[in-house]
Amino acid sequence: MQRLDLKQLLSQKLSPQQIQFIKLLQIPTAELDTRIKEEMEVNPALEEDEADEPDEMERDEDDSDDSDDPDASLDNDENTLDEDFDDRSSDQEMADEMPEPEIMPKEESPADTDAAPDNTDLDLSDYLNDDEIAGYKMQGDGPGEEEERDTPLADTSGSLMDSLMDQLHFASLDERQEAIGQQLIGSIDGDGYIRRDLSAIANDLAFSQNLEVTVAEIEAVLRVVQGFDPAGIAARDLPECLLLQLERRPQDENTVNAERILTDTFEEFSKKHYPRIQQKLDLEDDELKEAINVILKLNPKPGGSGPSGLGKTQYLMPDFILTNDNGSFNLTLNARNAPELRVSPAYTEMFRTYDKAAKKDQKMKEAVTFVKQKLDSAKWFIDAIRQRQNTLLRTMNAIVELQREFFVEGDESKLKPMILKDIAQMISMDISTVSRVANSKSIQTEFGIYPLKYFFSEGIATDSGEDASSREVKSILKDLIGNESKERPLSDDKLEKMLNARGYNIARRTVAKYREQLNIPVARLRKEL
Repeated sequence: MQRLDLKQLLSQKLSPQQIQFIKLLQIPTAELDTRIKEEMEVNPALEEDEADEPDEMERDEDDSDDSDDPDASLDNDENTLDEDFDDRSSDQEMADEMPEPEIMPKEESPADTDAAPDNTDLDLSDYLNDDEIAGYKMQGDGPGEEEERDTPLADTSGSLMDSLMDQLHFASLDERQEAIGQQLIGSIDGDGYIRRDLSAIANDLAFSQNLEVTVAEIEAVLRVVQGFDPAGIAARDLPECLLLQLERRPQDENTVNAERILTDTFEEFSKKHYPRIQQKLDLEDDELKEAINVILKLNPKPGGSGPSGLGKTQYLMPDFILTNDNGSFNLTLNARNAPELRVSPAYTEMFRTYDKAAKKDQKMKEAVTFVKQKLDSAKWFIDAIRQRQNTLLRTMNAIVELQREFFVEGDESKLKPMILKDIAQMISMDISTVSRVANSKSIQTEFGIYPLKYFFSEGIATDSGEDASSREVKSILKDLIGNESKERPLSDDKLEKMLNARGYNIARRTVAKYREQLNIPVARLRKEL
């Protein structure tokens, strides 16, 4: 039996422009240039504004064209891109996240109402002025000179993989062994280890290069690769990595004892059970201490050592630049990867040609309709960039205002408790907007570069009734552990009592959580001889 039901639902949907703004908001400055280039590739109406002022002859020609066709010119200079875009946009911003500039839907005019459905009458008056389509450069932008933009932002030196390949070519290996060596080097991870089974590497050679090899052959070539620089490369586990490095040291008594510790008592060494090591290896206190010191000087991650490690060297590009001018803060956006954009003047000329044409066929109308869509898309993108910069500046200004004491002195203990909701209420935006701004963004100060997430922390109650930032508690906890006796490290219970004595009402489990966040091991693993 069929049944008809009537339901009333309330749902929220994002327009394509809102989605575009959200994506632009959460990407960092270092990736903004790539995003702009992608948009310029798909939209020919969008181009980079290389010249600040148009040529005088072109300006005169434009003025003469406008004087010949008064209907194609604008009434006054006050009709800027913002007003033009506001009149034609709808649902451009979310109610909570994008409060300004407010974009109002266009009211239907009599010309729109009377227009024929086949687009026989196209209104091109909004597209015929060159000067109204400006870029998005803002007053808050930082320096953007060409010489600064051309500065390389990544290390172009050779990687460790290239170095290992060069060493492989100089090794005395035949063609079969060199193929195995290339496969082994390709299996090295970012830390410099080969964690795949040799049997799996043999299968890879069989399937990818049709090369049947045995595990014994792979082990023979692996031993050659392990002799390359840096020492310890291509090890299969940590003990083997450390032993490979010890093989290159002078074989004195301390080196021999270190090799015995790693070979016979590695588990006890990793847990710092020194009395058991002494009992098994029959070592004196001085002998054990010297051998341990030798091991601690070895590199547990040879793949990441030096500037030519396996991982690419990445530089953190700040999104904001904060300077202190005698107590007056000056906050600017880093516009290094944000070129000046504009709508191509050639598209305006296409509209003029169509408007002056005596005969307007269907193909010409379809072409103009397509151009209008691309032009609207370009203006939407430029406006989204402008709103992104406006939102970033408003959010960062609020953070600087709340954490002013920290930015003046750079003292971590001066950080105040601050959550996303506090900033959202100050700038009258949604919490999700603040979260997108804080994600993967950073600021350059006189005390270094900090991620924006660094300034957000929870509050810890104190005896005085005020809230202290968890950053402040972590800083004190780090100092307590740094000044402890390494022979008798402080336990979490003792750290809890010491913090409580200073007026911080904190539980032992919270101390353990903060200690783990600081990457500090438990007291037993902090013990030294």
